[in-house]
Amino acid sequence: MKTLVIAEKPSVAQDIVRALAPVAGRFDKHEDHFENEQYVVTSAVGHLLEIQAPEEFDVKRGKWSFAHLPVIPPHFDLKPVEKTKSRLAAVVKQARRKDVGRLVNACDAGREGELIFRLIAQYAFDGKHAPKPVERLWLQSMTPQAIREGFGRLRSDAQMQGLADAARSRSEADWLVGINGTRAMTAFNSQGGGFFLTTVGRVQTPTLAIVVDREEQIRKHVPRDYWEVHATFLAQAGSYPGRWFDPDWKKDPQDAEKRPERLWSADEAARIAAAVRGQACSVREESKPSTQASPLLFDLTSLQREANGRFGFSAKTTLALAQSLYEKHKALTYPRTDSRWLPEDYLPVARQTFEMLAASAMPHLAGHAQTALAQGWVRASKRIFDNAKVSDHFAIIPTLQAPGALSEAEQKLYDLVARRFMAVFFPSAEYLITTRITTATHAGAHHHFRSDGKVLVKPGWLAIYGKEAEAESQAAGQKGEAAAKSLVPVAAGEMVRNEAVDIRALQTRPPARYSEATLLGAMEGAGKLIDDEELRAAMQEKGLGTPATRAAIIEGLLTEKYMLREGRELVPTAKATQLMTLLRGLQVEELSRPQLTGEWEAKLARMERGQLARADFMREIADMTARIVAKAKEFNRDSVPGDYATLTAACPNCGGQIKENYRRYACTGQAAGGQAGQGCGFSITKTPAGRTLSVPEAEALLAQRRIGPLEGFRSKAGWPFTAELTLAEDAEAPGRYKLEFDFGDSAPSEETPQAAQELAAQPSLGPCPRCGSAVKLLGKNYVCEKSVATSAAPASCDFKSGQTILQQPISAEQMGKLLQTGKTDLLDKFISNRTRRPFAARLAWSAGDGKVIFEFEPREGARARPAYSRAAPAASAAKPAAKTAAKTTTKAAAEKKKTPRAGSLQPSAALAAVIGPGPFGRGEVMQKLWDYIKAHNLQDPQDKRTLIADEKLRPLFEADRIGMFKLAGIAGKHLS
Repeated sequence: MKTLVIAEKPSVAQDIVRALAPVAGRFDKHEDHFENEQYVVTSAVGHLLEIQAPEEFDVKRGKWSFAHLPVIPPHFDLKPVEKTKSRLAAVVKQARRKDVGRLVNACDAGREGELIFRLIAQYAFDGKHAPKPVERLWLQSMTPQAIREGFGRLRSDAQMQGLADAARSRSEADWLVGINGTRAMTAFNSQGGGFFLTTVGRVQTPTLAIVVDREEQIRKHVPRDYWEVHATFLAQAGSYPGRWFDPDWKKDPQDAEKRPERLWSADEAARIAAAVRGQACSVREESKPSTQASPLLFDLTSLQREANGRFGFSAKTTLALAQSLYEKHKALTYPRTDSRWLPEDYLPVARQTFEMLAASAMPHLAGHAQTALAQGWVRASKRIFDNAKVSDHFAIIPTLQAPGALSEAEQKLYDLVARRFMAVFFPSAEYLITTRITTATHAGAHHHFRSDGKVLVKPGWLAIYGKEAEAESQAAGQKGEAAAKSLVPVAAGEMVRNEAVDIRALQTRPPARYSEATLLGAMEGAGKLIDDEELRAAMQEKGLGTPATRAAIIEGLLTEKYMLREGRELVPTAKATQLMTLLRGLQVEELSRPQLTGEWEAKLARMERGQLARADFMREIADMTARIVAKAKEFNRDSVPGDYATLTAACPNCGGQIKENYRRYACTGQAAGGQAGQGCGFSITKTPAGRTLSVPEAEALLAQRRIGPLEGFRSKAGWPFTAELTLAEDAEAPGRYKLEFDFGDSAPSEETPQAAQELAAQPSLGPCPRCGSAVKLLGKNYVCEKSVATSAAPASCDFKSGQTILQQPISAEQMGKLLQTGKTDLLDKFISNRTRRPFAARLAWSAGDGKVIFEFEPREGARARPAYSRAAPAASAAKPAAKTAAKTTTKAAAEKKKTPRAGSLQPSAALAAVIGPGPFGRGEVMQKLWDYIKAHNLQDPQDKRTLIADEKLRPLFEADRIGMFKLAGIAGKHLS
């Protein structure tokens, strides 16, 4: 009988085959496995299966309500991961072979590796197939000798039962908390109708809490004035700077903003400046040598942090690049690791790696590798080789294979890893650090000024980084010292004279927002935030998430619109703040704090040691899940307590005070004939169309009666859209206001009776490119004066271009240039509707298209792009039906439009009667509907937001009139 060896990754399977071949015989390679007389070796590709509730417990999204909660299934079924079904089938086929008598679990030596194998075995031997004996290969080093030794001391299945229980328990507990927490919070927020998805999770939500807590610190920060006194002193050898400080200063645990160099009184700063000005001063100093070792090798989190800080790569991008260098180019070791050390038997491999780099065609690396080999620096060190600090994977280092052709981004990341790998073997950098205290004595008082100098004596490992040495030195943890410069010498006993003194008025600053680099660090060190010593110890090497999942956690928070990227900063949205308010108000804060992970890790560690039964742990998780759901059921949305804002803008109805509650911004002022504090009844929702309205946005809306265009809204049919929000006077209740959407197509200003008078008063910006008449600003658009009907003549031109296009304001000056010369200057603040990224372009008039289009600059070193690329939308708040824009080719073929991409949606008979038989895309459907409505004047002239049904539209609307906001939902029901 043969032994089936199941590794976690194909590369590990190949390593095992290479190690076993000399002692077990040659292996034949098959499509999905290797085989010889004794062994069959195959592999997974990470997780091939995921757990799910049995079908009777699987509540679909539309039925997420408290009636179906909590979901605590008696057992979990297994579901194949869709993209790796074929690999699963191949592994299962080998496991069920009649000539396979036992299995060896060769997945990674850790909790996740154990779970990957256990789920495969459960799926393969599901009751119809008898289970087979299992043994465990436990490796921390992947050298051939280590692998052979591992096969000589395989662990029994019973020895691994505690780890298996912990692995399953963690997976199932995550499912229970994530599913029930998300459904409970979603049900709570959707009580008033609609579907307001509110995701929570054991790792996701505490990570978000870290970002929200920092934002609250920033918002609550009150700047305090302080002063610093800086002086310049003249010695015989030249001048040097110094900063006043208090040598007796002690850290104040109640006031973190106090510093030894800060003065909290302008008068005191002025007294010190006056006392030292022009004075002879004594000097004492101390110089001492200092060394600085290189940073440790990279694990995934430290690599992601470094790449984000140095190149601006997101954590997701860095992981993708590292994975490509590992899988495609075979140039880096496995990147999804949390260890920064190598196995103790890897010294020969490290030396071979240096030899590869020394012989490579990478001159910026080869010379340093040659130096290290010649000097004998590649030797054993506990800073580099330590089995006790190697987890299921070791640090990320270059492999023995020199990389081939890499992309620019891949090359940057490879260089980052290769330089760090070499740097840890190089000697420490050596500095001479000088601390100089200059003292001025006046009227018996001593005033001390500090000057710091730092001189690099021997670069050591910094030589690898060349001109980047200072930045790399700061990254190694010497940020303050690295900024210090060499000081001019002062002779022993020499008196120096104050040459100049400067008082600097400053203010304290709030803490910085998180970047991906600093957030990854906070996730990694989340255990430091826990007060309980036992829980902190349990999380000491865990943190929130794993190196392999942290990038996905951050991306998930961005996708769910809990955070936004602004440059390199991560900014929590109002939706995030609202979630934290809800969790605190419902008293289920364990979902938002790392203590939950700490508690789980402590209990799972006990389970691994056989000190805690799996059933007991899962019972506790079920009880906690039920409590979370019960708490959500206790409150209604208006009673959730929280730290809510009082708005400065007044109620538009009565002028009363507007206050925030959990779900609304509501008037608390005096209602007509009512009691003070009850309010007049005015309120607006905080989540119109599923988008959370922040306090600053609500302030702007109330003050200006309009805000936007804003993104992130979703229709009831689930379609995303962009619109302005307005406070419109209620036609049925004059003097009272209500919240409405404005898509920029309602009641066009050029159709109102006042339009002609308003247009006549505006200056001409230039000739209309269609008819030669004057173009002027009217409302939010630049329009031809002939586009407005007057008592003397009907409208005869339809030229119109938005004052804002894709969030880029178009000034009157730029519109004038377009009309006079045919194009604007290069404008750089357009935001793509598709990618949400900024881009630069000119606006130009295309006679062939008869519209304003984008003209892009050719990229440097690349072929010139077509002169006219994409038609520019007419207005910034274009309705969802008008998001398409015609593409054109070169100028010579400008009149020949490309055929639009065909959609796949088929309209019903009622819809086809209006727009044709299809198939269509959703945007095309809405475009055709609006074209039909406009062409037949089916908007109510008194209220453009009301659509009137004719004979064709009545079967579609099932009513004589509908609100325009219902159109997308109706169309969606008629598409398949």
